[in-house]
Amino acid sequence: MTSGDETPVRVGVFGLLGSGNLGNDGSLEAVLGYLRAGHPDAIVDALCGGPEVVAARYAIPATRLHWYRGEYRTASRAGAIAGKGLGKLVDVFRTAAWVRRHDVVIVPGMGVLEATLPLRPWGFPYSLFLLCASGRLLRTRVALVGVGAAAIGDRPTRALVRWSARLATYRSYRDTQSRDAMRAMGVDTARDEVHPDLAFALPTLPGSAPSGPPGPVCVGVMDFHGGNDDRARAEEIHRRYLDGTTRFVRALVDDGRPVRLLTGDECDVPVVAAILDAVDSPLVTAAEAASLADLMKEMAAADTVVATRYHNLICALKVGTPTLALSYAAKSDALMAQMGLGAYCHPAREVDADRLLEQFRALEQRSAELRRTLTERNLLAVRQLEHQFTALTAALFPATAKASANANAHARQEAS
Repeated sequence: MTSGDETPVRVGVFGLLGSGNLGNDGSLEAVLGYLRAGHPDAIVDALCGGPEVVAARYAIPATRLHWYRGEYRTASRAGAIAGKGLGKLVDVFRTAAWVRRHDVVIVPGMGVLEATLPLRPWGFPYSLFLLCASGRLLRTRVALVGVGAAAIGDRPTRALVRWSARLATYRSYRDTQSRDAMRAMGVDTARDEVHPDLAFALPTLPGSAPSGPPGPVCVGVMDFHGGNDDRARAEEIHRRYLDGTTRFVRALVDDGRPVRLLTGDECDVPVVAAILDAVDSPLVTAAEAASLADLMKEMAAADTVVATRYHNLICALKVGTPTLALSYAAKSDALMAQMGLGAYCHPAREVDADRLLEQFRALEQRSAELRRTLTERNLLAVRQLEHQFTALTAALFPATAKASANANAHARQEAS
């Protein structure tokens, strides 16, 4: 907070935001909520993948992450390849110029230090490295807040991720295994903390326990083709995932259960269309969610959720709905264990509809007990995130932290 002639703190947020991934945008929303509550005078803008969406939805100025507009399209022609190459050079100067205008830059959550989905080193890992290197050179504090990390096999990607983490001013992780992965990659994590995913700080609409006959089931799907090391068999993995999920949805329909299909990214829409076409039943419908709040509303109305995307799982767990994870990475298993549902994970790479249906029925039999567990774990997550934001203020906004400490000390003196 500023007063008198103090200059407002200039804060930048950075990432693949506004690009169609609801989880990334949910992390941004949580950080903006923290800034608006604790640092209302801060001047905030973004360097992001979808600046038009971010500017319209969150009312902050936003700049395109990449100079070359075709960054996310495969370059096959010589002109496109040259454009991408030139863009990498131009982005060095664009990123540095943007960083220079800020006192603080926050990378809000997201799996920015992992490659659990297909990823090229010259894509986002390169952009993140430019950000963190610019911050170090220009003495702008860069914070990786509540991020995900995982062991990376590809050597160039691993090097860029490792150096990005080393150059950042502040790091915290959304689970212990993320911190362990960075330590294994040579980053000193002795002062790094672990807190729940930022999305747990978002407002929520608690679900209600089902009554009467079995109700709707939300099935969150994903355009899943495996991870960065699965490129050679990506189509096989996708086919197995789609076939197994479709058979599971059909089995639910055969039991008379209404099924609501959900996505977490724009690229998931074709998967929904394929399942609707294959099952062809009025019991199966699709939701059009534009935010994590929309997803939570859908999931709060369901008896049970079966989901793949990490932030679909968070939304379901946050509203207290019993959830089964189609797990594609260790982060999903860790999240489910953290929330007391570690027994209800199923491998997304090898979806077995019969086994999945068996796990689903076992989950529903414990529904009441698991709802109580989720209520307790959610309260704990909120308290832990309060500590995360306090630590972030101390690291990035020392003047605010000192003023708050002085005010608390004065209040204690008056009380005594």
